[in-house]
Amino acid sequence: MAEQLGLLGYDYVEFYVGSAKMWAYWHAKAMGMKIVGYSGPETGVKGKVSYYLEQNNFRIVVTSAINPSQYQIHQFVERHGDGVKKWSLKVKDVKKAFDRAIKNGAIPAWEPIKTENENGYVEEAALKLYDDAEIVFVNRDNYKGIFKPGYGKPVQKIDIVAEETGLQAIDHIVGNVRVNEMDLWVNYLNKTLNFETFIDFGPGDISTQYSALLSKVVRSTEGPAIKNPINEPYEGLKKSQIEEYIDEYLGSGIQHVAVITNDIIKTIAALRKNGMEFLTVPDSYYDTLKERGFEVTEDIAELKKYGILCDIEGKGYLLQLFTKPIGDRPTFFYEIIQRRKGAQGFGQGNFQALFESIERDQAQRGSLDKKKYI
Repeated sequence: MAEQLGLLGYDYVEFYVGSAKMWAYWHAKAMGMKIVGYSGPETGVKGKVSYYLEQNNFRIVVTSAINPSQYQIHQFVERHGDGVKKWSLKVKDVKKAFDRAIKNGAIPAWEPIKTENENGYVEEAALKLYDDAEIVFVNRDNYKGIFKPGYGKPVQKIDIVAEETGLQAIDHIVGNVRVNEMDLWVNYLNKTLNFETFIDFGPGDISTQYSALLSKVVRSTEGPAIKNPINEPYEGLKKSQIEEYIDEYLGSGIQHVAVITNDIIKTIAALRKNGMEFLTVPDSYYDTLKERGFEVTEDIAELKKYGILCDIEGKGYLLQLFTKPIGDRPTFFYEIIQRRKGAQGFGQGNFQALFESIERDQAQRGSLDKKKYI
């Protein structure tokens, strides 16, 4: 049996962006998150600014450079646009987790470091992931201040009126990779983090009339569930959403973060009031839903009103909806999800309607017909 790494679940996701202030304000207004912490020149951190936001156990950091010394941030944003640089895992012991992952074949991004001040200390280390992405091991148990050293209260009083959205925590994080990279990264995560392959969508499982993709889902074998689907393009008549992502992002990276809620109808209603844009599905989807005889607690008329997708899975079911890309490039987006009666899947029954919706947006951008990976 492989040595356990002491993984305790997701902690935070960090974005590298052109303007951290604008991204922080957008997340506060559209998603109802609270801007809890700030890091920058006023807190003794030079060359960059970061905002720390949270809602319940859903935590993000948005970071931007304010001078050329922060070349890593500049290079990331110039190449990829605004996107996810890091996703972090809480661990019992950072050094032990890092050393065991390296022993298992992980590629180090940076060695364990301890940052401290009068409020205690935080330990972190990072592994390489797709292209410029990183997995961060973090332990913040010994820190009593805001987020970690270098952060303080926002320097300006920020009062943003937004509907309460009820977002709870990260459910899963999805990566898009180039052709023939999926198995490489599946094996990498399984070997280095003691993950296992949970679901395998092969040729024909995820496709529309025009496009297709392959996908595998890996998950942790210890502690709370950490789930990471990985997608790669597959041959189709036209350009798939994965191909478009790779072309626009200029490489492999994180496509979306799924955030769980306990009441998706209230959450989507609030997000829509806050101005969030979502993908749409035709009304016929809900007629089909009724014909399939789904026994769900929610009123299908309410699901239709808010455009929420529903998929039965074993004895349970899941409800989900996807935002449109939130940046200028058609790359990163959010998924809002609610799992009912122990559902563990990812909405395979919704793939047809979802991907046809994505293709409609691709067609508006003029990218659906441009083939590359055939």
